Amino acid sequence: MANLFTRLKDSITADLHEALDQKEQKNPVAMLNQYLRESEKETEKVRKLVERQYQLKDEFGREYQKASDLAEKRRHQAHLAEQAGETSMHEFAVKEQEEYEARAEKLKQSQAECVEQLEALERKYEEMKHKLKDMHLKRMSIMGRENTARAHHRMNRVLEDGSDKPYSGFSEIDRYMEDLEFKVNSAYYRNTFDSKMAEIEKKVRNKQEVSG
Repeated sequence: MANLFTRLKDSITADLHEALDQKEQKNPVAMLNQYLRESEKETEKVRKLVERQYQLKDEFGREYQKASDLAEKRRHQAHLAEQAGETSMHEFAVKEQEEYEARAEKLKQSQAECVEQLEALERKYEEMKHKLKDMHLKRMSIMGRENTARAHHRMNRVLEDGSDKPYSGFSEIDRYMEDLEFKVNSAYYRNTFDSKMAEIEKKVRNKQEVSG
């Protein structure tokens, strides 16, 4: 069982190191996601092993109880056969009793070993779950830094034009608005000027007509 854990741990660690060495610089979040998926699969395998170990423990317990009950039954039968003077039946019952007792003792030891292995499995399983949780948090941290970097990059593209001219994007918009406002004001002034001149011309013409 210990060898299984060692292989799982070494396999996961080797895969992670290889992945990080070769590809993490290109896309760390994608590689971390891939490693998380693989680690989750391995953790699921260990979870199934833990469940199987629980089943084995229960099976050992049931077999131990069965052997103990049969040993007790043969002990009682041996006592009855002895009282009845049935020598052959007494000998058979005693022999069966000894075999069941030996079997029960072996099952008891096997169950104890199974429980010890189960405890080791559970500890390792908990370690793997904590490791997965840590990796999920690491992924969130990396994604946060990546999002911040992208946001800064986009903001810098808006605020700078690459020619060391801060806020050139906004400055260009401001200049455009100023030019537009100037054109509108100029058109308005020309229109009002023409209207006013037409009014003055009308007044002068009326005045001339009255004087004439």
